[in-house]
Order: sequence, then C-alpha cells, then structure tokens
Amino acid sequence: MTVKSERRTIGDRTLRPSTLMMGLGYDPALSEGSLKPPIFLTSTFTFPSAAAGKRFFEGITGKRPGGAEGLVYSRFGGPDQEILEDRLAVWDEAEDALVFSSGMAAITTLLLASCGTGDVIVHSGPLYAATEGFIARNLARLGISYVDFPAGADRAAIDAALARGAALAKAQGGRLALIFLESPANPTNALVDIEAVAAARAALAPETPIAIDNTFLGPLWQHPLRHGADILVYSLTKYAGGHSDLVAGGLSGARHRLDPVRMLRNTIGTICDPHTAWMLLRSLETVELRMTRAGANAAKVCAFLKDHPKVERLGYLGMIEDAQQADIFRRHCHGAGSTFSLFVRGGEAESFRFLDALKIAKLAVSLGGTETLASHPAAMTHLSVPDARKAQLGITDNLVRISIGIEDADDLIADFEQALAAV
Repeated sequence: MTVKSERRTIGDRTLRPSTLMMGLGYDPALSEGSLKPPIFLTSTFTFPSAAAGKRFFEGITGKRPGGAEGLVYSRFGGPDQEILEDRLAVWDEAEDALVFSSGMAAITTLLLASCGTGDVIVHSGPLYAATEGFIARNLARLGISYVDFPAGADRAAIDAALARGAALAKAQGGRLALIFLESPANPTNALVDIEAVAAARAALAPETPIAIDNTFLGPLWQHPLRHGADILVYSLTKYAGGHSDLVAGGLSGARHRLDPVRMLRNTIGTICDPHTAWMLLRSLETVELRMTRAGANAAKVCAFLKDHPKVERLGYLGMIEDAQQADIFRRHCHGAGSTFSLFVRGGEAESFRFLDALKIAKLAVSLGGTETLASHPAAMTHLSVPDARKAQLGITDNLVRISIGIEDADDLIADFEQALAAV
C-alpha cells in the first residue's frame, strides 16, 4: 500500500498540485532511500500472515467495507498504480482515482459497471468515435439504449433529452443509468454546459451520475467536479502522459462512485501496468509546465491562422464567436487549451495537401504531446462514424485537428504558413 502522506500543507498554506507531484504517496525510506518510486514488476505480493491474507481478500472482494488493507495481486493494483491514483486525484480535487490500460479501457469499464439490460445512457455529441461506437453497437447487444443531444445544447434541449431517456428507460424496465458528456467535444471543440446538465439532472433524475471526458482540457484548464460532474474520464495518453510514449486511461471522482468500477476492473483486468504507471508519475511532474507552454503556443499560432485567406474558420476556444459557447467557456474553463480545429477552405483534397506539406508538425492522431500533431478526423479517427452522423455533428471533410506542442511558436507558424501555401 502507498504512504498516505500528510505533507499537503506548510503552516496555513495548502500545497499546489505541482508541488505534491514530487512526493505525494511515496516514502523513500520504504524503498532503500530511492528518490523516485521503483517499478514494482511483480505479479503477486506476500502476506504477513494467513489472517492478513484473508482480510486483504475480504477488502478486494467487497465482503468487508473499507477496501483493501494490503496488496494482493497485480491485477488488482500495486504500489506504482496506487501512487499514481493518489496524485491524479489531487489535480482533479477528487476523493479517489482509478487508472486503466487505455482511455477506452477506462470508458468501457465505467459503462459496463454502470449499466444493465433495459438501462439508458444520455450522452452529448459528438463523442470520441470509439466511445460512440461502443455505446451504439456493443452496449446495444446487451439491451442498453441511449439518447443523445448536441454538445452546444441549451437547458431546454438538455431537459428534453433527459426526459426522453427517462421515458425510454421506464418503458424498457430499466433506469436512466448514466449521463456521459465530452467537453470540449472531439474533434469540434464544442463545449457542453455542465452546470445546465447538473441542474437538469437534479430536477429529473437526481440519482443518475454525470461522467465527463475531460481529456481535452484536464487536468489544468477545466475542473468539472466544481460544476456538478461526478466522474472525470481521461485518456492519460494525452496531456497527463504528454510524451506520446504510453497508452493509459483514468477516472477521478468520489470513492462511492468509483467502487463499482474498481470491482469490475479487478475482475476483467483493465488496470494500467506498473511500468506505464511509473512513466505517468514521471510525466505528472511536468504536466503544468508542458500544458502552459503548449497553450501559449496555440494562442500565437491561432492568432496567425485566424485571418489567413486559406483558412475558413477556427474551432479554437480562445476565439469563440457564439455567445452561448463563450458563456460556457467563461464559467467552466481556465484556459483555451492547445488542441483546435482548423477548417481549410475546400474539402478533403485541400486538407490532405495541407497535411502532406507539414514539415515540423507530425501527421498522426492523438493530442497533448510535446510535439505538434495534425490529423484529418473525417478520414481517420472518425472514419467509422456514418456520413450522416458526421454531417450532423460538423465533422466535415475540410476539418483538420491540430494539437500544438512545445516547439518554438514562430517555427510552428512558419510551418503552417508554408503548408497552407501548398493548398
């Protein structure tokens, strides 16, 4: 088990997350004085006594409240994962966190733990294509239905979606099991009014938890738990990992919300491995520095792109023109992020010419890494989404998704300038 460090304050001062990332949950004295936690490459852990082994298993299996008192087996957890979960919870001001082998492992484990036959999920749209596909196809085979609403919906439209979901659940003999949001939405950057969703939930379905994919802005630029969300979802591959060298996922929230997910994770083994957890511990030490630099770079790049004759428009949170979206940004967000949509004048051919001409930015999917990445969602990450659905959600053939890294901003501007010249 990890050390529950009490060094979170100095006098009356509460230490910042960037400071706590350097030691929270770890005591070097327990690991031969090693400054950094070792990678615990073991499949199993020894028990101090048979009675202790019984107690540990009672906690793991839920036969005794309070959770595990000690480590049992690496499918359930280990020191690296526990330290990582402690530190992730700090960033999100959450009671607890869980880590997974990928973002989709986190999402699918959450959905399977939350829903049963006859239940209904209400979700915003668009979602990441794999998330939408899992809800629409895989969960449908289990008798789980969904109702969706557009990311930019107002309170009336959100109320209507929840009402439809509740009515459908009642007709099917199930529950309105989960409200699942993604904000900003991938790849359009459309924002969901989390406070409006929370208010609608309180009025129509007070027991239904709200989960939100916070990958695009968290953990630095948005804190949805402050606005009524219950569970935060992450692809930790992105900003938390930040070096494009690992794949992982995470959930943060209240312990009672996460305990059912933890139990299913224990069973199906979707936990993050020790080496990846250790790499994430390394990355969390610099996440604030990396995100701050990338955000500043994105602001400079978008200032250049905004009036370029070959750019139709930008989906960048620092330049929102819609009044409703601007209001959500003002209430919910602490920064504009570094991932945005660039709409090239033209269609797929023009977008491809732009992408193929880039020299510094890499043509690859993903986001939140130290390097700048560019991709074409309609032909890549969202290729599996039906054409009619893509049109409905604004995922057009001239949409290019850009994730700005930590290179020199003027060098990036020069790269985009020469690439646009090829269009």
